[in-house]
Amino acid sequence: MRQPGDRAPAPRELALVQDLINTNDIEGRRDLLADLDGLRAFCVEHGLPEPVASTDEELATVRRFRELLRDACQAHAGTPLPAGSERELAELTARGPLCLRIGSDGSAYATPTVPGAVPAALIGRVCADVLAAQAAGTWPRLKACAAHGCRWAYYDHSPAGRGRWCTMSICGSRAKMRSYRAGRAPDPR
Repeated sequence: MRQPGDRAPAPRELALVQDLINTNDIEGRRDLLADLDGLRAFCVEHGLPEPVASTDEELATVRRFRELLRDACQAHAGTPLPAGSERELAELTARGPLCLRIGSDGSAYATPTVPGAVPAALIGRVCADVLAAQAAGTWPRLKACAAHGCRWAYYDHSPAGRGRWCTMSICGSRAKMRSYRAGRAPDPR
């Protein structure tokens, strides 16, 4: 998937996770998982078993899982997880062969479960990839853009690992301009 500002994508162990999160382009108002055909296409493109008999409820589960992952990536950039996200993510991942647990600091660990219903293959693979990335030290660098209208998942390649924007030339520039304008506002006295 093409990254904003020609930013380099996440390492291999996080490619599926990044691609899943970015199936919902918030700024562009385009959701590649808007329907079951989109879910099937995504699974095929990423070498996952095609969800032949998927339901709208399963699609909703995948979409919610995606947004909870996005929240976890925002925690890597310093935004606190929304209340209940840890519990909800644990409940969703309990449907897959591994149960992913995300700590309040965004750290990841797993507990085994009994394989669940579809979309267990997708959730299980994402859980395994997150754990591999945690072990490799790359998971904390997968972040979601701090711009509320964007939230694009990006991999922070900066030496300090303190990036907040998917790209400085777009979202970072907008934020700096808003901050500048707010500081130059006339005194209301």
